Amino acid sequence: MTDPTGEVTELLQNLIRNRCVNQGTPESGEEVRNVDLLTTYLEGAGLDIQRYEPLPGRVSMVSRIEGSDPRAPSLCLMGHIDVVPVNPDGWERDPFGGELVDGVVWGRGAVDMLNTTSSMAVAFKHLAKQGFKPRGDLVFFAAADEEALGKHGAQWMTENEPDAVRTDYCITEFGGMRFPIPAAGGPKLPVMVGEKGTYWCTIRVHGTPGHASMPLRTDNALVTAAEVVRRIAEFQPKTEIHDVWRAFVERMQFPEDMAKALLDPEAFQQLSENLPIGLARMLSACTHTTFAPTIMHGGVKTNVIPDTVDLQVDIRTLPGYSGDDVRAQLKEALGDLSDKVTIVADSDSPSNASKMDTPLWDTLRKVTRALVPDSDTVPFLIVGATDARFMRNIGAVSYGYGLLSERIPFNEFAQMFHGDNERVDQESLRLSTELWEATAIEFLAG
Repeated sequence: MTDPTGEVTELLQNLIRNRCVNQGTPESGEEVRNVDLLTTYLEGAGLDIQRYEPLPGRVSMVSRIEGSDPRAPSLCLMGHIDVVPVNPDGWERDPFGGELVDGVVWGRGAVDMLNTTSSMAVAFKHLAKQGFKPRGDLVFFAAADEEALGKHGAQWMTENEPDAVRTDYCITEFGGMRFPIPAAGGPKLPVMVGEKGTYWCTIRVHGTPGHASMPLRTDNALVTAAEVVRRIAEFQPKTEIHDVWRAFVERMQFPEDMAKALLDPEAFQQLSENLPIGLARMLSACTHTTFAPTIMHGGVKTNVIPDTVDLQVDIRTLPGYSGDDVRAQLKEALGDLSDKVTIVADSDSPSNASKMDTPLWDTLRKVTRALVPDSDTVPFLIVGATDARFMRNIGAVSYGYGLLSERIPFNEFAQMFHGDNERVDQESLRLSTELWEATAIEFLAG
């Protein structure tokens, strides 16, 4: 293919500038702006483009290059088009400026995941313009609402319009970064074969109202809530060596002493304390059910002792965990305060994964080696939620992948997700675009 760098850079910049910020409310997101942009971009390539709008402004789009053999495997390239909110005070540049500075594009979504969506769109358009004739269908799916667990995006599509997105295989976010850990051979690039479960809940802390001018021995729900937050933040679930983690460690070909430590729950904890923070956070999250207090609401007036405080907690579960298991862990963490709260589940989606020994895995490995010499692919468990779980629900083997250069160090990259100064380099954009095109040709045209 011709060098796609300029084309994918410009598309990414414009997706960022459209500010499709998902606040988690039904009316936020306004993904219609990015669907309009992608529709305009893909027009002229002879593609049929379908739009789906479950709520005003919450639009997803699907385009399909039909295959010649209905029995051949089909592939979906899926990217979401919404981004999370941002506090510009912590940024060096305008979060929605889409600025290109010294070969790096800055902006909210540059990593999560407008970089992947834009590179998929460019590869898809190039294939269409070249008259690509696959044996199996190739689908490009730009999904709304991923940043609020997909209710009005991939979940809605798979439940209401499943045939529009149904394929045998699917690739979405994210992977292909270079782990800064010594290992034998060339670069080991992670493919996300599964993801942790999501248990979002509201912990309602109860107290007794009273006049705030007389606080002695009051039952202040806000004071209790502060202790609830502290106990949850300090709670240390055990390290668990699950199947995907074991496969990751074994295929990374670490030095024997490091591999042994990574597979030993007690030694792992000590090892992670000495790793760079970005890497430590990711590896720890991959081997623990995690609890993160994120939002608190309480009180009605300055001079009224609060009788109710709502604390929202983001809990990500390892394979095999149920909602009952999570509630048991919360009870353990809260101890004698567990009787002072009510736990309401806002979302309960268990961990899920796809098998690794598939034709798509073999294709990704082969294509990656052509683009990154001496490299190999290794399985990993993504620690957040993605739309892959909805595609798995309708039968698709789903992986998270991409290709990233070594321009931005891993430790910085790992802290950009939902963080400050999100950015991606143009070499990574080029690599990912070439990856998708080569994968489609190798997997579908053979």
